[in-house]
Amino acid sequence: MKISSIIYRYVFKEMIPPFIINLMFFTFVFLMVEMLKVTNMVVNYRVGVFTVLIMLAYSTPYFLTYVIPMSIMIAVLLTFLRLSGDNEIVALKTSGMSIYGLLPPVMLFCLFGCLLTLFMTVYGMPWGRLSFKELSYKIVSSNLEIGLKDRTFNDSFEDVVLYVHKIDPKSKELQDIFIEDKRSQNIVSTVVAPRGKLFSEPDEYIYNLLLYNGVIYQADVKNRSTKYIDFDTYEIQLDIEQVSSSLQPGPKHRKEMNLVELRNYLNNRTQRDSNYYNTLMELHKKFSIPIACFALGLLAVPLGIQSGSTKKSFGLILGMVFFFIYYLLLTAGLVFGETGACPPVIGMWVPNIVIGALGLYLLNKTANERQLRVGPISNLLKGITSCLNGYRGR
Repeated sequence: MKISSIIYRYVFKEMIPPFIINLMFFTFVFLMVEMLKVTNMVVNYRVGVFTVLIMLAYSTPYFLTYVIPMSIMIAVLLTFLRLSGDNEIVALKTSGMSIYGLLPPVMLFCLFGCLLTLFMTVYGMPWGRLSFKELSYKIVSSNLEIGLKDRTFNDSFEDVVLYVHKIDPKSKELQDIFIEDKRSQNIVSTVVAPRGKLFSEPDEYIYNLLLYNGVIYQADVKNRSTKYIDFDTYEIQLDIEQVSSSLQPGPKHRKEMNLVELRNYLNNRTQRDSNYYNTLMELHKKFSIPIACFALGLLAVPLGIQSGSTKKSFGLILGMVFFFIYYLLLTAGLVFGETGACPPVIGMWVPNIVIGALGLYLLNKTANERQLRVGPISNLLKGITSCLNGYRGR
C-alpha cells in the first residue's frame, strides 16, 4: 500500500469528527432561533411535543443548506490546525509530501459536503418548506378556538373585531362576547352575547360562531339610523383565510419549487421583473451554495497551516470571519440581483470565485513557505472585540 493512501485516509478520518460536532452544534443553534416561531403555535394552539419535533424536522433542511458548508470549512480548518500544531505538517514536508499533496482528501471531503448540500437545496428545502406550510395550516385551521385569547381584541378576521372575556378550556364555550362587524357596506354591527360556541369547517376555511341570548346594535352610517335587535340564537361566519393567508395551499413560493418548476416558471415568464430575477437567483443558488464547499474548504487549508503556530481559537475565529465575508458577498449578490443591478448568475457565483481565488492565493504562498501576515488580522479582531466590549459596558 502506498504511503500517500495511508496519509489520505488519515487526513480524511481526522476531518469527520469535527464535521459531525460542528454540524450538530450549528444546527442546534439555528433550530433554537426557529423555536421562537414554533413557540407561538405552542402557546396559542397548544401544539404537542411530537408536532413541534416534526415542525423542527421540516425546518432543518433550510438550515443545513448553510450549516453544511460552514461545518465543512471549520472541520478542514480544525484538522489542519491540529496537524500544524502537532508538527505533523512539518513531518509530512520532511518526508517529501508537499502541501498540494494533501489536497486530494480535502477535495474528496468537500465533494461529500457538496453532494449533501446539493441534496438539501434541490430536494430537502422545497420538501421541508411545503411540509411545514401544510402542517402549520392544519394546526391553525383546526384549532382556531384555542388560538383565541381571553380578554384580548382579535382583529385577525377581515373587517371583524372579536373580544372574548373568558374561554372554558373543557367545553370550549366562549363567554361574554363582543363583536364589531364592518363587512356590510355603510353598516356597522355590534353584537354582544353572554355566551357562544365555535363550529369549524376547516375544508372551507370558515368558522361559524353561534351566539345565544344576545343583542345586535346596527348603525347605518349613510342614513344615520340605528337598529336594536334581541336574539335567542345568532350565527355569524368568520373567514379564517386572513388568519392563515401565508399558510394556505396555493401557488408555490420560489423556495418551494423544484428544479423543473423553477425552469418552467422562468421559461413561461415574459416580464423581466423582480419575481423573475428572484426566481433566477433561487435556481443559481441551489448550485452555487453546494459548490461553496470547495471554495471554503480550499481556503481553510492554508488558514489552518499558517495559524498552527498561534492559538487554535484565533484560527477558528479567523475561519468564521472568512465565512462571514462569504455570507456578506452572497447577501450583496442577492440584493443587487433582486433589483436587476447585476445579473443573478454574477451575484450568486462571485462569492465562490472570490473565496476560491483567495484560497488558491493563500495556498500558493503557504506551499512556497511564505508566511502570511496574520498579526494585523489578529490586532484588527482584538480591536473589534475591545470596541464591542466597551459598547456593551455602556
